[in-house]
Amino acid sequence: QVRLVESGGGLVQAGGSLRLSCAASGTRFSTKDMAWYRQAPKDGRVLVASISNDGSTNHADSVKGRFTISRDNAKNTVYLQMNSLKPEDTSVYYCNRGRYYGSYYSPDNFWGQGTQVTVSS
Repeated sequence: QVRLVESGGGLVQAGGSLRLSCAASGTRFSTKDMAWYRQAPKDGRVLVASISNDGSTNHADSVKGRFTISRDNAKNTVYLQMNSLKPEDTSVYYCNRGRYYGSYYSPDNFWGQGTQVTVSS
């Protein structure tokens, strides 16, 4: 049974930083592609960043240069380092296990419970 548990969210002032973590279990983590999504109230879930099983990364234009996705296969954990946070980054952030088809990341139906990030102006 795949389980993804996010942590690290919280309240931060604009310009601040947070690091989100997602601990995975019940899956061969090192062979899987992973991603972070976010969902603001009344919005759909949006892909923020993804990382392949060999460490290649992609970031949404809205976070490029500010957020960095990474993984530690020894700890079965994927991270999202978020710097220079803006009020518009306020969302619930979700970890996902999915797969790449070429350069396109497609989410499987494996999601964490989410962690709230709130950025005050």
